[in-house]
Amino acid sequence: MSTSKNPDIRVRFAPSPTGYLHVGGLRTALFNYLFAKKNNGSFILRIEDTDRKRYIPGAQEDLLKTIKEVGLDYDEGPVIGGEYGPYIQSERSDLYRKYALELIDKGAAYYCFCSEERLEKLRNDAKKNNTVVMYDGTCRNLSPEEVQEKLAQNVPHVIRLKIPREGSTVFYDVVRERVEVDNALVDDQVIIKSDGFPTYHLANVVDDHLMRISHVIRGEEWLISVPKHIFMYESLGWKVPKFVHLPLLLNPDKTKLSKRQGDVAVEDYLAKGYLPEALTNFIALLGWHAKDDREFYTLEELVNAFSLKRISRSGAVFDVEKLKWMNGSYLRKLDLEYIAKKAKPFFEKAGIDISDHEKYLRVVDNARNRAATIPEMIVHSEMFYKELIFSDEDEDIMSKEKAQKLFSFWIEKLSTQENWTENEIKDLVKETTDVVGVKGKDLYSPLRLALFGEVHGPDIPALIDILGTKEAIARLKSVLNVA
Repeated sequence: MSTSKNPDIRVRFAPSPTGYLHVGGLRTALFNYLFAKKNNGSFILRIEDTDRKRYIPGAQEDLLKTIKEVGLDYDEGPVIGGEYGPYIQSERSDLYRKYALELIDKGAAYYCFCSEERLEKLRNDAKKNNTVVMYDGTCRNLSPEEVQEKLAQNVPHVIRLKIPREGSTVFYDVVRERVEVDNALVDDQVIIKSDGFPTYHLANVVDDHLMRISHVIRGEEWLISVPKHIFMYESLGWKVPKFVHLPLLLNPDKTKLSKRQGDVAVEDYLAKGYLPEALTNFIALLGWHAKDDREFYTLEELVNAFSLKRISRSGAVFDVEKLKWMNGSYLRKLDLEYIAKKAKPFFEKAGIDISDHEKYLRVVDNARNRAATIPEMIVHSEMFYKELIFSDEDEDIMSKEKAQKLFSFWIEKLSTQENWTENEIKDLVKETTDVVGVKGKDLYSPLRLALFGEVHGPDIPALIDILGTKEAIARLKSVLNVA
């Protein structure tokens, strides 16, 4: 079977290095990735760094690291290269100016020399009059002589699109189907800024054409910009790609997802002990669902199930509680060694010595069955490594005569052999009831307290298995004759 790429399917994820990777950005990247892999196409990563005012040093490296950590390997892009590079927009600046000038030559764009003060007044007047903020077209009809004179005088300027004032733009979106926008409502978008850098709109269209992008899959917020993009494609004589606009991600109160109501950065969730597998699974189900409405998917299963037709139009609520539930499920079902590796930095940060790897695995296996995130696993693990601290109420329970007899009996019995099986410990519990005369709460509460520091916790066989016989005996001896 051929493994060559389908040249007709090429999609891209094009983040800006202006900070963290937003969870909405991860969903956009994921849907592009799934569509490409499902159709044996190419998934391209492109860095859109033309907004120099918002550029943050190091953000690009963080983006690449995060995308790799969640398993979205790209076919072309920074570092690995490809046939249509460079894949960083600041390295493609000459291209954008070339096509901006071509748009001017074709009457589809023009130089605008309006000052920032004048533009600010337009914005303020529109707000006062409660109208849409739009450029009023003052420079649309400057004569060629006027333009050349101002350019010769080095008057600061931008280049704007010359959107037709009449008619409408009709296009088809895979999610929203037929969309029609009145051209009179479309602003004369700036495509080259006064610093010479392109805006998103021009760079996006030029790069999508030159990189042969077949499907533009991006957030709903860009839907309103499509008429501007189509105008550029058609003015330059280029084929228009297919558009797929994803629904908004919402807070539980149905407002647009924002940092004011919780974390929105992928990095924050990974740092808080959420697994990449759980995060991508959870995010895949925000605004998309498969035919069988399953909850759990591996990345490969998502590829097989994915279809653009099953993307919803309505916004999707980012429910952190559901993410926690899903993460807890992944903690329990993924390979133990893998979870232990993921948890290692958290245990080390907590000051826990995990040099005894076999014990560490037993601890992790116990904790992952009781936690939703890795930091919660620490809460269920510290007592296996640190000296237990008891409250007055705890000491009162352990100082009772039957509890003391219980401890003495277990010290004696455990000392008879080094290793104990689960069934042997269960038999010892039964024998304790017969010999010492304690059962139920009177047996389990003091024994768990002595071994674990809490009256509720793992079964006694699990405690002995995790601690080991030697440590279990030492802990029981430490509470003999407790005050």
